[in-house]
Amino acid sequence: MGKSDLVNKQKASGKRLVNNYKKLIFIAIALISILAMAGCSSSSKESAANTNNEASSGGNSSKNSESSSSNKESKSEESKATKADIVPGIEINKTDISNTVKFYPYESNGIKMEVLALKAKDGTIRTALNTCQVCYASGKGYYVQEGDELVCQNCGNRFASNMVGKTKGGCNPVPISDTNKVDDGNKITIDKNYLDKNKAYFSNWKVS
Repeated sequence: MGKSDLVNKQKASGKRLVNNYKKLIFIAIALISILAMAGCSSSSKESAANTNNEASSGGNSSKNSESSSSNKESKSEESKATKADIVPGIEINKTDISNTVKFYPYESNGIKMEVLALKAKDGTIRTALNTCQVCYASGKGYYVQEGDELVCQNCGNRFASNMVGKTKGGCNPVPISDTNKVDDGNKITIDKNYLDKNKAYFSNWKVS
């Protein structure tokens, strides 16, 4: 083989290598393009899915909020008695009530009881049994007003008049909830059945 043939073979071999490299580079570029397109598509789908999930979550949140609000309104309506729910026991004319406590007597099977009513600082009329949830058995567990406070005649505890009908479970007047009275705008009617059920609080009432 002559020197000229060897040179030609080397040139041909070099060209083949260059062509092979070009093919590899082309294939690599094509693969990168395909992967990039696939990544964009996947990202787009994930973004759409996230958007749908957020919309769904927002819708559910809105529905839950509406449901919660509806439940609260329903509970609020259920918590208030109507005229059909009660038997009149004591009727209190709202025009008679001021920030000075007013007492209303009641008798259940020979047991003398008393309800107190006053107007709080917020303008609402508060009602409670005039007996202490802790001291009632002593016979002196009832209240006398001194300024803006009600004072237990047994233990001397001073109770802010503005808290009447709101606080329960301690040394304070027994609150009368909205389930046991009806306010028609002009008068407050307290349920007779409620009063009769709570006569035990007055079994020793004002007994020395």
